[in-house]
Amino acid sequence: MKIVSSTVLALRSVEGRTAVMACDGQATMGSRVVKTGARKVHRIHEGRVLAGFSGGSADGMTLLERLEAKLASHGTLRRAAVELSRDWRTDRTLRRLEAVVVAVSEEGLFLLTGEGDVIEPDDGLVGIGSGGGYAASAARALLRHAHLPLHEVAEEALRIASEIDIYTNDCVTLETVTW
Repeated sequence: MKIVSSTVLALRSVEGRTAVMACDGQATMGSRVVKTGARKVHRIHEGRVLAGFSGGSADGMTLLERLEAKLASHGTLRRAAVELSRDWRTDRTLRRLEAVVVAVSEEGLFLLTGEGDVIEPDDGLVGIGSGGGYAASAARALLRHAHLPLHEVAEEALRIASEIDIYTNDCVTLETVTW
């Protein structure tokens, strides 16, 4: 049975040299909630990089492990993201993986897909998964009109997304990294 997507939101502040990544905890199989406290955001590369995924949990974890290996061999997130995306698109086994990855470090914020995309958003904000658009919209509004720290923006944006998207719950996991 296919596991339906969830919500991950990443925010990066150049001025504050801080990044935040938040996710909901819901994992579903078909129309059933099978877990409410799933962890889809992880610290990798000695805690200097935050990475999260949306999609199949085994697929997402496989991709995060591959990203960490690429970071170890290439040193920079940008290069590791490009190399992972290249492998993901061309390798027969990896090509079947159904997930989207977002990673953030001092170097930048990157969205990776199995289509060969390595996208660095202009505004330092990206949401992925079924509730990603809702969370990103809420975060943009909060950043423009409220003077809140990034971690509060991310948490509130996830809670707003959970009120709209049926595959997003309000059990928020949040990680912060500062350089």
